[in-house]
This record gives sequence, C-alpha cells and structure tokens, in this order.
Amino acid sequence: MTKDMTVGSPMKLVFNFAIPLMFGNLFQQFYAMVDTIIVGRFLGTGPLAAVGSTGSINFLILGFCLGTCAGFTIPVAQTFGSKDIRDLKRFVGNIVWLAAGFSLVFTVATVVLCRPILQWMHTPADIIDDAYNYIVVIFLGIPTIVLYNVLASLLRALGDSRTPVVFLVVASLLNIGLDLFLILVIPLGVAGAAWATVISQGISGLACLAFIWKKFPLLHISRDDLVPRKRYMKRLLGMGVPMGLQSSITAIGSILLQTSVNGLGSVVVASVTAASKLYQLFGCVFDALGVSMSTYGGQNIGARRGDRIFAGLRSGMIIGSVYSVVALVVIIFFGRPMVQLFVDSNETAIIDQAYQFMVIQTAFFIPLAGVNVIRLLIQGMGYSKLAVFAGAFEMIARGSFGLFLVPTFGFTMACFASPAAWVLADAFLIPAYCRVMKHVKQYGY
Repeated sequence: MTKDMTVGSPMKLVFNFAIPLMFGNLFQQFYAMVDTIIVGRFLGTGPLAAVGSTGSINFLILGFCLGTCAGFTIPVAQTFGSKDIRDLKRFVGNIVWLAAGFSLVFTVATVVLCRPILQWMHTPADIIDDAYNYIVVIFLGIPTIVLYNVLASLLRALGDSRTPVVFLVVASLLNIGLDLFLILVIPLGVAGAAWATVISQGISGLACLAFIWKKFPLLHISRDDLVPRKRYMKRLLGMGVPMGLQSSITAIGSILLQTSVNGLGSVVVASVTAASKLYQLFGCVFDALGVSMSTYGGQNIGARRGDRIFAGLRSGMIIGSVYSVVALVVIIFFGRPMVQLFVDSNETAIIDQAYQFMVIQTAFFIPLAGVNVIRLLIQGMGYSKLAVFAGAFEMIARGSFGLFLVPTFGFTMACFASPAAWVLADAFLIPAYCRVMKHVKQYGY
C-alpha cells in the first residue's frame, strides 16, 4: 500500500497520487456544503451568516493544527525515501507526544478565548451567539481533528493517498446524517452542525488508527520508539511549526478581511459565506496537488533524487492550470444555480454578490495553483521556514484589503483580496524555489 515516488514518471506519480486526495477533498467539501445548505435552509440566513463569520478564526486555529500535523510527517516521508526504518519509527513515536501536547494546549486556549475573539472581530450582534455556539464546539473537538489528520498524513507520507479517503468518505456520510439528526430531530441549532463534525472526525480518526494497527506494520512503534528524543523533537518542530505558522499567518490576513466584511452587514456576510463554500469545493483540488507535491518532494530529497524535482513541479502546474480553466468555465455558466443551493431564489442580493465573488476568485486560480504546488514542494523538501514568508505575503495582501480597501470601496474589494494574496505569494515563491534548487544542487541532492 506504500508508494515509492522516487522512480517512474513524475506526471503519472503526481496525478495518480493526487486523484484520491482530490476525490476525498471534494467529498469533504461536498459534505461541508451540505452542512451549510442544511443550516441555511432549515435555520435561516442568520445562522448561515453566523457559521460563515467563524470561517477565518476556524482557519487560524485549525489551520495551524493541520499545518503542524502535515509538517510533522515530512521527516517520515524523507526517511521512507532513504529507507531508514529505525529513524522513521522514532519520528512516529515522537510525533505522538507532540500531537498530544498541541491538542491539549490549543483546546484549552481556544475555548477560553473564543467569545473575546468573536467580539474583537466585530461579529454582528444578531449572529454572535450562534457564532459562539458553533465555533466553541469545533474547538472542543480539536483532539479528534488532530488524531485523524496526523494518522492520515503518516499514511500519505508513505505514499498511500487512498486509505485516508475511504475513512473521510465514511466520516462525511456520517456527518450529513448527524447534521440532520442534531438539527432537525434534536434541535441543537448551529451547535448540532458542529457536534456532527466533531463526532464524525473522531470516528474517522479511530478507524484510521485501527487500520494502521492491522495493515501498516511499518508504522508500529515500540516502547523505545516512544522515548522523547531531543534530536527528533527538534527536527519535527522545525518542520511542523513553520507549516502551522504559515497557515496561521495567512489566516491573520483572512481575519482582518473577515472583520471588514462583518462590518458590511449580515447580507454581505451571508453572500461571502455561500461563495466561500463554493470556492472551497472548487479550490480543494489545489490542496490535493499541494499534498502530492509535499510527499513527492520529501521522498525524492530523502532518496537524493534532486534531479526529479523540476519535473514534478512542471507536472503539478500543468495539472493545476488545466483544471483552473475548466473551473472558470463551470462557474461562469453554473455559478448562480450553485449559489441557490444555499439560499432561496428570492435572495437576489446574496445570489448576485456570491456569484461576483466566485467569478473573480476563479479567474485567479492559476496563481493559486502556483502557491500550493511550489510552497508544498519546498516544504516537502525540508525548507518549511520559507513557507512562513509566503504566508506573510498573503497576510499582507489580505490584511491591506481588509484594513483599507474594503472599508473604503466595499464588497468588490473583498472579492479581489485573495487573488491579490496569491499573486503576491507567487512573487516570493518563484525566486524562493530557484534558491532552494541552487542549494540542492550545491549539496549534491
């Protein structure tokens, strides 16, 4: 079930590895979209806006957790590429301690600070209670989210991109069923949608753990592997924390942008919420490409096959560019009916604004492909600190739009904030990649 990405056609390897991830991400976004549809249709536009208003803070906290989980497994991919099984198992053992520690600290901190953060973000008074009821449950479930994502990232590091998708599909179907039950049968409101997400993630993580125990002896660890070791901890933190910070720094810009959007009123918040769900559905392909490039880069650097890196980059960008064109055509012709999945057809202002938001975002998907392909490739190769700078450029762009342009020029500037962030990040990542490759050649990789 493992996959060696150090031999064979880079295009086939990247594409075949990404396909299950794309399917899994699409399915995950599909159930997230269904979750939003259920909230919007059965609870109304107010609760829909409340859930949407938590998106950026959700991205800030969970983005750090997920980025850190992915970063922790980069040394696992590298040692798998170099066939150093002893180090691989010791890295896994030390990941257990770090993941548990991060889960505990972030759960306590976010639950305590949840409402003050929403107040600081100027969440509208008519939706702040629902926003709190939703996001505080999500934060309580951080340990379940970390459990699944660490285990899934470990499997992907060894080249298995299919198995995590199976558990993700099961969790998604369970989530939809729990949404209906906890919102319609047991009327928990928006908190029901959050509990559905947490419960399904926990079950998915436990199923993934059982699968590894039965089918992946390579990831079985002994008591000696669980001994905390400074060298391993330092390297794991050196990979994981920058990737987590990259996501969080990017999210700071999103929070500033969301704060300015909140100031435009509940109708605009609902419009951006509906459009963002569609964007996440279409944009998840780039996330899959990024994970593929991270594994590809990690394994090939571990095997000292630096000569294969550019071919992988080229393959990832070709796939991303072709998809970007297709996505734009689909949104132009079918964007409005898609928005109507979330709101009634008489909500014309929301539909028009959401459609405008989506068309502008999709028109800049090729720069988004560049951000994901180049950044994750560099991270997988072990240069994760550069990702922090890429995230900083995204933060600067979104933050500038949120602080200055959206309050002055309104909703249209909110539509251009993320595209500007992607272009600015690419302006840093392209020369950063060239510098990394120069370093790789210099040291004989």
